[in-house]
Amino acid sequence: MSSILVQSPTRVDLAGGTLDLWPLFLFVHGAQTVNVAIDIWTRVEIIPTSGSEIILESADLNLKKTYKNLQECLADQDPKMHLLQVQIKYWKPQKGFHLKTSSESPVGGGLGGSSSLTISLLKAFEKFCGRSSGSTHQLVQLAHNIEAEVLNTPTGTQDYYPAASGGLNILTYGYDGIEQSVQSVVGSPLSSHFMLVYTGRSHHSGLNNFEVLKGAIGKDSNTMRALNDLKLISQDMVKACKESKWSELPSLFRNEYEARVRLAPAFSCTEITELNQLALREGAEAVKICGAGGGGCVLVWVSPAHRERVALACQKAGFKVLSAKPVDLKS
Repeated sequence: MSSILVQSPTRVDLAGGTLDLWPLFLFVHGAQTVNVAIDIWTRVEIIPTSGSEIILESADLNLKKTYKNLQECLADQDPKMHLLQVQIKYWKPQKGFHLKTSSESPVGGGLGGSSSLTISLLKAFEKFCGRSSGSTHQLVQLAHNIEAEVLNTPTGTQDYYPAASGGLNILTYGYDGIEQSVQSVVGSPLSSHFMLVYTGRSHHSGLNNFEVLKGAIGKDSNTMRALNDLKLISQDMVKACKESKWSELPSLFRNEYEARVRLAPAFSCTEITELNQLALREGAEAVKICGAGGGGCVLVWVSPAHRERVALACQKAGFKVLSAKPVDLKS
């Protein structure tokens, strides 16, 4: 068998984030999320080896370990190896291999990097072991369960879909599960008006989302009002995307920003507040907190006419403008 190479995109969530966390979408009687895959990739390579030797190599952790066999690999107590070990425990490969992983996403960037890497690992091991995870929904369910064990915290599911399918993803959450609709991003303002900026500060997805979950379970009125507002904003976002009413996105982003900070002030931070004020002052139309916020990346929605000025101002202020754009997956 020749080597196996898999890459998956990360994502920027456009609306409805946090509502994909079970059972929050049930608390608001169903919800939708909208996100878009971007060309910041995670990559996994599996190179078959002779015998039973297993080599695990992570470029992001600058780590490489060699084990005599599967049992020795799974017995390693190094917490840095846990994500890979959970995958290997599930697949139980019967032959030796050299596994290489890498991610282009900034650490704590709020781009769903760990979820994308989980999908890349699953797709690579599918090919290596000759087994299929089934449909996209089944693949997502498997990834969701594996990452919940790795992170030891409740997790949502929206991040896995763009990694698996690319494009603009509209996800509907209800009693019967999740419905997925994928639109192409080719030729849309999602490409021309998209600017991704890294604040330089890591986000805290597990902590922020868990606080929201506790507030919702406790029927906190402020939490529930903000969640319902996010639901309505997401519904409007779905309608705008389906009908190509792209001019409505800036106001929806601004409304989403306000509702998300009301949901939990920790979704913002000094850097995000500064970036928001700076970008709007220099001609951007809106900003969107990525992921659970508290740091990480921010989507800046800006017309091509103002792009260079906004980018230069962000860089002068110490923020990093990333070379990223929405992407479809090639068939």
